[in-house]
Amino acid sequence: MIEDLFQIRMPPNIQSVQIGEHTVVFIDDFLENPQALKEAACRAEFTPYARVPERKGYPGLRADVPTAYSAALTALMDPLIRLNFGVPEALPLRKAACAFSLTTTPPEALGPLQRTPHFDASTPNHMAVLLYLCDGEHGGTGFYRHKATGLQQITTDGRERFLDSYYAELNARPPQPRYFDDSDEHFEFLGMMPARFNRLVVYRGSLLHSAIVDPMRGLSADPRRGRLTVNSFYDF
Repeated sequence: MIEDLFQIRMPPNIQSVQIGEHTVVFIDDFLENPQALKEAACRAEFTPYARVPERKGYPGLRADVPTAYSAALTALMDPLIRLNFGVPEALPLRKAACAFSLTTTPPEALGPLQRTPHFDASTPNHMAVLLYLCDGEHGGTGFYRHKATGLQQITTDGRERFLDSYYAELNARPPQPRYFDDSDEHFEFLGMMPARFNRLVVYRGSLLHSAIVDPMRGLSADPRRGRLTVNSFYDF
């Protein structure tokens, strides 16, 4: 059965680390047969992320993920997120995108918003779930503090204050054409979750974060060689 191809290794070894003021949960050796999902990516039809022409959003290609993987992931994420991130049982789960992703945009083609840390949403229980189907040479995910506001997490209360300061900084001096990694004059690097093949990472989408990308290694449209991840989002 196709469902058997994407089974989660049981019991999952759920671990967590503190990065800055916030918890990041991760599970190593997540799938019983991660190669099956990677092979599905090799057969998938990748297309540019919708906002690539605007030089905004995810800087690369996306493709649909098998529904069997998405269903297995959601069955585990619902209780895991509630338990580890304090989401009340009364709040219903709302699942958003689940897609294969390949980072392919060269640094010189990145727009200003793609060259700095970002947040996915300012709602309190918006969660990002990332499965690495690539190894450690492809960097990881970095987390940051915005120096001018002191914010590590962009919530509804602090959103306007952060955006006002952030856009003023962008307008005063556009960031260098590079994938963000270490600290600069506006953002302090707090720590990272390194990429590891078959590692699942869960964090609040409101945290300031950035994909850490080595453009000498990671910018390939070939799922066998590129920075292949599965990006999923949940809200409650």
